[in-house]
Amino acid sequence: MNRNFMISMKNFLMGTMAAAMMAACTSGGSLAVPKDTLEECVYLGDKTEFSVWAPDAEDAQLRLYHSASDEDAFKTMPMRLGKDGLWKVTVKEDVKGALYTFQVKKDGKWLEETAGIAAKAVGVNGMRGAVVDWDETDPEGWAEDKSPEIRPSDIIVYELQHRDFSIHQTSGVSNKGKYLALTEEGTKNPDGLATGIDHLKEIGVTYVQLLPSTDFATIDETRLEDNQYNWGYEPLNYNAVEGSFSTDPYNPVTRIKEFKQMVQALHKAGFRVILDVVYNHTTNAANTGFERTMPGYFYRMREDGTFFDGSGCGNETASEQAMFRKYMIESLEWWMKEYHIDGFRFDLMAIHDIDTMNEISERLHKIDPAVVIYGEGWAASAPAYPAEKIALKANTYMMDKVGAFSDNIRDAVRGPLGCENAGFMDGVAGNKANVEFGIVGGIEHPQVTVEAWTSNPLQHVSYASCHDDHCLRDRLEVATKASEKERLAMVKLAQTAVYTSQGIPFIFNGEELYRHKQGVKNSYNKPDSINAIDWTYKTQYKDLVDYYAALAAIRHAHPGFCLGDAALVREKLQFIEVDDPCVVAFRISGLEGIDSAKSLIVVLNGSKKNVKVEIPKGNYVVLAQLGKADADGIGAYSGSHCAAGATSATILAEY
Repeated sequence: MNRNFMISMKNFLMGTMAAAMMAACTSGGSLAVPKDTLEECVYLGDKTEFSVWAPDAEDAQLRLYHSASDEDAFKTMPMRLGKDGLWKVTVKEDVKGALYTFQVKKDGKWLEETAGIAAKAVGVNGMRGAVVDWDETDPEGWAEDKSPEIRPSDIIVYELQHRDFSIHQTSGVSNKGKYLALTEEGTKNPDGLATGIDHLKEIGVTYVQLLPSTDFATIDETRLEDNQYNWGYEPLNYNAVEGSFSTDPYNPVTRIKEFKQMVQALHKAGFRVILDVVYNHTTNAANTGFERTMPGYFYRMREDGTFFDGSGCGNETASEQAMFRKYMIESLEWWMKEYHIDGFRFDLMAIHDIDTMNEISERLHKIDPAVVIYGEGWAASAPAYPAEKIALKANTYMMDKVGAFSDNIRDAVRGPLGCENAGFMDGVAGNKANVEFGIVGGIEHPQVTVEAWTSNPLQHVSYASCHDDHCLRDRLEVATKASEKERLAMVKLAQTAVYTSQGIPFIFNGEELYRHKQGVKNSYNKPDSINAIDWTYKTQYKDLVDYYAALAAIRHAHPGFCLGDAALVREKLQFIEVDDPCVVAFRISGLEGIDSAKSLIVVLNGSKKNVKVEIPKGNYVVLAQLGKADADGIGAYSGSHCAAGATSATILAEY
């Protein structure tokens, strides 16, 4: 969703005042919260245990159905209120394959049925939970599935939308738009160039970030033949897999198994997997298990009973509430343990409170010390919670091992959102300071004037484009009158800044192919004709693809570009003074024991003229220059001046 802009201080002050009102009208913290992990449906063969958390309900019942289309339940059973606010019932027969709902009574009225808040398997369209034998959801070899070991310096994230990536007729993929697309090897475009998972190997990315893949409400899974499209930022069931990307959304086991097959294939191919999670808001609140079990508790509410809306999507969740904090943590743990997920990207993370994010980090790092956690450090409008207590980008330094997207480097290299210029890469002055800020990974540095918001450079996610707003090609076509050749040079320059940043490099699927979305900024529900990646672009723009691959290879070969420690960055990275507002030059030295090179030099020339930058005299291998790059070198240079062509980047290594 096109929501990624910073909240103004004025709005934050308004949000702080609103928080006082919110505190008075949100259900209190005195409610009983289960000590054990919330398990709403536990299948044990000859019996199944059900429970739902509704501590202030007057009554509750379980309904069992044969299918999602059945109007009448084949069994309805009363539930009993036990400890910690849980209503429970045990069905003492084998009901594997059945669908279920809970229904609770409040104020003398039965609320609408719901799959609960923690359904892990669901029927078509997710309105009913499903009883499954979880052993049947594991693909062959799942118990042996292991995430590959990837050094922090080798992290390069590729943001991927299932349908975008494989739906086009030129993808060469059989399971187009499905989870299984990422299990297919040997797929090629019409010219014989690799597509799909083999393409990801070629370009050197190491983490695949999946756009929302948990069950969302927007697509009618009974009408997939209508080729519906949505990014999925309208969550319904946070612990269940989305059905529209499976080959059979009616079969709860199929969608689970195919998702696991996808993760397994990515791991086998050498990638770790990040899941885009959207705990900050839900689909229409009235349709969720939250409102159908504990109305008003899981959301931030006004005194008049309406929803605060920091998400811009109709509501915002209340991470500070004890049960929702517990719920978020256990949900994330579920995705790691059951689906072997390796990291999480938090949508509109600034809606969540800092304490919750820190507890999430602590708990998830106990499962996997290498888990990667980052998110959007902003919201659509002021959340109803004090500014100093939320996971805002400016508060990133207060979070432990939790990162944030850097709109500093994004806006600097490509121009701010809504602005009619293409920033540093098009020779626009005024962006140098934020490019330098991005290069050091958002930390405090004696030569950087922008106020730091990270305590570790790996908290800084460096990028030039993502699914939000214009993709890089569309941005250039809107904001500059340059020729295509000149625009391609700008893309290479922008991505060199991203790949040589001390932060985590992040790229948007298809931008390495120079993909476009026909100028559409917010394509969240647009058809395939707008969103699908045309894989013939790999042939047409092979030179750009090769440049991306070379940048990745250079970064992998030189961990000096990711020192992973703020003190080391301050010690070893120095900017070279250049009297040009569109030239950024820096040297990383003293790399013995860290890198195969003794020093690395980068010159990013966004100006429209050639420049010469004074550097320490030495013998260098040229890794990138004039739009060409190779980790093994494209030439040698001896001397004390680095030449950088207009709108290009130069990378030198001294051995």
